[in-house]
Amino acid sequence: MPGGPAGLPSRRFALPPEQVPAAENWVAHGERAPRAVRFASSVALIRDGNRGVETYLGYRRGTSPLGVVAFPGGSEEGHDGDADIPWFGPSVGDWAKRLSVLDHVAARRRVVCAARELFEETGVLLAGSDPLSIVEDCSTGEWMEQRRAVAEQDLSFTAMLAGRGLGLRTDLLRPLARWISPDFALRRFDTWYFAAAMPVRQRAALLDGKGTWAEWLPARQVLDERAGTALGDRIGHPETVGRTFSELTVPAVEAILEKIATTRGTVAYLAHPREPKTYHPQLREVDGGFCLEVHVSGASEGGTCFRSR
Repeated sequence: MPGGPAGLPSRRFALPPEQVPAAENWVAHGERAPRAVRFASSVALIRDGNRGVETYLGYRRGTSPLGVVAFPGGSEEGHDGDADIPWFGPSVGDWAKRLSVLDHVAARRRVVCAARELFEETGVLLAGSDPLSIVEDCSTGEWMEQRRAVAEQDLSFTAMLAGRGLGLRTDLLRPLARWISPDFALRRFDTWYFAAAMPVRQRAALLDGKGTWAEWLPARQVLDERAGTALGDRIGHPETVGRTFSELTVPAVEAILEKIATTRGTVAYLAHPREPKTYHPQLREVDGGFCLEVHVSGASEGGTCFRSR
């Protein structure tokens, strides 16, 4: 697979410590066929704040291809391709064009996976009873039980929506980019990243009994502190304490945060015209260590924010 879109500058990102053994093994035994990827979707949930645009980040186990600190997301499940899922917004065919996917079922799976994972991990539900409405207050105990049932696959996301007379508001999602895990990785994702604005009358919260940390953070603050260990220390897990942000996440998250941090606001970021690209970080040996190299632009999306910080 290509290293990244042609014509974009080359960037180097830190390699998380838990990935070093796999990198060493890959180099020591010579390059070979990479492990198969699992398809996944992830959503950068954003809102306007006093210190610029904020995004919802959460802790994930260190083996996740999405990073130890990442946006809500995860791998596709069987029901994500259901043809009878209630659907509002761009047609599946339109989404296939946006994602450059020939198979309409595959396009549907990417979109539904994004909405389902967002609901499971945060309780934010991009759905309504008609093309212009959106549900309110999904934080009740009843909703929490629905989240748990969907997360544990006791109830399909499709059935949950249909049972409440809701349709998926796919128009509230914006595709950002496709990122493919490095070839040497032991667990690999082919992930579509999306963005969505936080619905006004909903709130994001961890699923009861699942996850240990999640927080709204200004994107600019995360980046300003990324050379230090403040965030990892605050999360407080043994695998986060003493690590920089670059060691806690993956290049996709860091690159997307750079875009969010420079935008004028949520509306400007979501409205920015972009042609989603595919990125595939490559393993590089530098000064006796490893890093990930990928061709990605640092240009602002949604206008530069000159807000005083």
